[in-house]
Amino acid sequence: MIDVRAWLLWALTVLVVASSTRNPLYAVLLLLITVVVGVTCAPVRNRRASLSPLRFAAMAVPLAALFNGLTAHLGDTVLFRLPDWLPLLGGPVTLEALVFGATNGLTLTVIFSAFAVFNQVTPVHDLVRLTPRAFHEAGVVLSIALTFIPQTTRSLNRIREAQAVRGHRVRGLRDWLPIVVPLLVSGLERSMGLAEAMVARGYGAVSDQAQPLRTQGLLALGLFSLLGGWLVWLFLPSWKVPALGGMIVGAGLIVGVLWLAGRAVPRTAYRTHRWTVRDTLVVLGCGLTLAAILLPLPLAGRATLAYVPYPRLTLPPFDPLIGLALLGLLAPAAIVTGGSAGRA
Repeated sequence: MIDVRAWLLWALTVLVVASSTRNPLYAVLLLLITVVVGVTCAPVRNRRASLSPLRFAAMAVPLAALFNGLTAHLGDTVLFRLPDWLPLLGGPVTLEALVFGATNGLTLTVIFSAFAVFNQVTPVHDLVRLTPRAFHEAGVVLSIALTFIPQTTRSLNRIREAQAVRGHRVRGLRDWLPIVVPLLVSGLERSMGLAEAMVARGYGAVSDQAQPLRTQGLLALGLFSLLGGWLVWLFLPSWKVPALGGMIVGAGLIVGVLWLAGRAVPRTAYRTHRWTVRDTLVVLGCGLTLAAILLPLPLAGRATLAYVPYPRLTLPPFDPLIGLALLGLLAPAAIVTGGSAGRA
């Protein structure tokens, strides 16, 4: 099993790559990679319970193309014109605008597919364990909320099936009353049972200690440094190096303060997850992809990432080295397939 931190890095890498390009060829390749990883690594029951990326694409791509085509009146290939008296919509509808909108919808599909795979392969309790110790209260609330959502869904399905057996049919708002009331009652019963269990285990018996003034001051300094560096980066282009330094210092202060505050929170680990060679291979694959996309390597054609169909539609370029670098995101699928073949 691949570590949840490696999966998180994989999902963030897909997010960075998808946000860094508008080339539809790379977007299609990314979508195929996420689909292959999902089919290979995700359990079958989780794949059936979630929305398919292809179904999401069937909704997102046409809607994005239609919205951009009706609002962005750019491009030379005019398909038809809308009356000029229509606010925002009046003007020519071009092929280039439709293609650019479809590309944006494809990018959204890639991001959705990546995080859908991350949701399918990552257990909720492992994801909650990533919460810093300083945010242990938020982690408890998050774990309870994530647990109650599927429980409420299952209760709703059971109640609807029971009412259907009794001949109940939902035809209007009043017909929902025999479904909503048992659902609320079952939810309150689960809440009371959880509260009693938490009290019996001593949760909340010891009051939290207030953080010292020095910790609060360092956290505020880190936030101001991060915000100030970001604002300087946006509005003073000639000061990008100091702005980047300020953001790095601010982020470092925030991470350091949270780590120090988390050390004061006791934590019991009943089952530890060790970092394995497979997790390292996933990280190396993500690092290869990020290096090809973000670093100015001499052989990688990073210029092909920026594709704009305006003013006249042309075929998008494709660099084989960039395509090979994107295949580094297939590392989870290759690892799981290799492990299954080895056990067989």
